[in-house]
Amino acid sequence: MCNLYSMTKGQIAIRELARAARDLTGNLPSLPGIFPDSLAPIIRHGGDGERELAMARWGMPSPAFVLKGRTADPGITNVRNTSSPHWRRWLGVEHRCLVPFTSFSEFEGAAGHKVPVWFALDDSRPLAFFAGIQVRSWKSVRKVKEGEVEADLYAFLTCEPNAEVGAIHPKAMPVILRSPDELETWMTAPWEAARELQRPLPDGSLKVVAKGARKDEAA
Repeated sequence: MCNLYSMTKGQIAIRELARAARDLTGNLPSLPGIFPDSLAPIIRHGGDGERELAMARWGMPSPAFVLKGRTADPGITNVRNTSSPHWRRWLGVEHRCLVPFTSFSEFEGAAGHKVPVWFALDDSRPLAFFAGIQVRSWKSVRKVKEGEVEADLYAFLTCEPNAEVGAIHPKAMPVILRSPDELETWMTAPWEAARELQRPLPDGSLKVVAKGARKDEAA
């Protein structure tokens, strides 16, 4: 499960690669450590159909069975089972998004002694995107002390890991989109075509670029 990533490229680079017409983020800072429920940038479809760069909180609404006995919903960061009725309602084009990143982390080691292992496409940490889903203006209690809030939320899909990620975390890796064609398919194609992107990168496509730190400051 990927619950930590970085995004350190500028908003102009994000907009150009994702072909976003608008930027709603203001002065977007470098984000070397993005944790669950943090605000982070996504590319989504605006109300007029144009793509826009906007901020959202990381963690989609949880399924009902997860919330039994709980008074708050911190959200689900990673989505694997796209056949679930809970997730199917958000798989249409209008709810898909691109989540820009420069590196992501999986934890290595025994419980209580886990350390982050950071992966990127190469040492330069080039910009790429996770295949995401999003919902706007969702009302929920994310934190008890915060009370009910209305927020834009997102998560990204996961899949079987490739060799590099599997050596650290054998259960899953994020769905990563690299080419313009992949970005267009995710943002425009019917689900029958877009679902084919829920697959691991080829072995050898990722590199371990850092270990130990909870932020990838070199990104």
